[in-house]
Amino acid sequence: MIKHILALTDLSEFSRNGVSYALNLARTVGGEVTVYYVVNCREFAQPCCENGENARIDAGSPQYERLKRKYQLDLARFLNQHFSDLIPWVKIREKIEIGMPEKNIVEWAKREGPDLVVISTRAPSDLSEGFFGGLAAKVVVDAPCPVLYLYAGAEEQARQRVAQAC
Repeated sequence: MIKHILALTDLSEFSRNGVSYALNLARTVGGEVTVYYVVNCREFAQPCCENGENARIDAGSPQYERLKRKYQLDLARFLNQHFSDLIPWVKIREKIEIGMPEKNIVEWAKREGPDLVVISTRAPSDLSEGFFGGLAAKVVVDAPCPVLYLYAGAEEQARQRVAQAC
């Protein structure tokens, strides 16, 4: 039985499909959803001009905490903007971390034990490419529970096929 769903997002239009599916499924089965956004820490590596090495933002620093709060607000806006009709009907937990998505997601799933992980991607071939591509492949292989992998463009392609048939 599905009671706890982990819905992954990067706040993109493509990830909306997966979050929508997870929220609708949770509403149907009376479950809850954790919407999880792992901000890739590699984005914070800034080249130093003098020696060409990368500088990192240290966890716990004021700059790190400001960024984390910013992303928490971004996630709340994303959910309110796109899913305000479902929010009253589903128990939703929001989770933000700054780290390595392929590592953080699997570790969180092992620790928290969701019944299902939902991830969407840009194209069917994305299992080996892009943010939700290589990431999706790693999650599918390493997750301790079933992973539902959704192609975000499938719905639009189906609409186009129906329109062409008419």
